[in-house]
Amino acid sequence: MYLTTEKKQEIFSNQGFQKQAGDTGSAESQIALFTYRINHLTEHLKVHKHDYSTRMGLLKLVGKRRRLLDYLIKKDINRYRTIIAELGIRK
Repeated sequence: MYLTTEKKQEIFSNQGFQKQAGDTGSAESQIALFTYRINHLTEHLKVHKHDYSTRMGLLKLVGKRRRLLDYLIKKDINRYRTIIAELGIRK
């Protein structure tokens, strides 16, 4: 599988999205993980254009990330701006 436990820990710790050690449930951590998965699926779909089940999974992930970003806008706009800048995503 492309996303092992070690890779998840690397995403959480190297990007600095964890509030404390072992934090995998914060909105920032989840958005970082979703962004990694979205990028991976996007590259897959560039090669396999007719893989419609993967396309549906990608759209669901984009929706989940969008909802988490909307949550961050409501709760703390500074956290939202920080995560957008660090991941290079925009609305």
